Amino acid sequence: MTKTQYYTATSVDGFIADEHNSLDWLFEVPRNGGSGYESFTEFFKGVGAMAMGATTYEWVIDHETLLERPEQWQTWYGVTPCWVFTHRELPVLPEADIRFVEGEVAPVHAEMVEAALGKNVYLVGGGELVGTFADQGLLDEIWLGLQPVFLGAGAPLLPRVLTSKRVLLESARQDGQQVLLVYSVRQDAESR
Repeated sequence: MTKTQYYTATSVDGFIADEHNSLDWLFEVPRNGGSGYESFTEFFKGVGAMAMGATTYEWVIDHETLLERPEQWQTWYGVTPCWVFTHRELPVLPEADIRFVEGEVAPVHAEMVEAALGKNVYLVGGGELVGTFADQGLLDEIWLGLQPVFLGAGAPLLPRVLTSKRVLLESARQDGQQVLLVYSVRQDAESR
């Protein structure tokens, strides 16, 4: 059965990007003894479709200079289709299966599940987009790479109230300097 999963790195104080929408803090974390890369690689083997917000997409394009080397997208994501939720025009990467959408997440989610062909749907971020999926009862798991960083401000991990009545810790594992936490998300009656 297809699961919709949010996998992200987060600071200890709950931010996925700093106040300037940068992830530079993430690359300062020492990689000795484990990097989280292996965990993500294993996770991504189960992914058949993915979604991200416009700010996340722009950061990846800019930070990784993908307009100059678009083939790098396929190196990371292969032919996995990606839906980018946006209200503005964004650059297109040649040869990548990127679909720009706006509006309600439920019909797009249905398309993503169909395209995933039995694999999982990966929500890259940001937190507000993932929150919209949670609001609709369309979020099954949260995978957090908790980093030894305190940012003090920035883009929140998941700007929603999800209490322990809905969120259950499934596993916790140290991977170098990060701790990988996996939570299942129960759907309440109101979210269906």
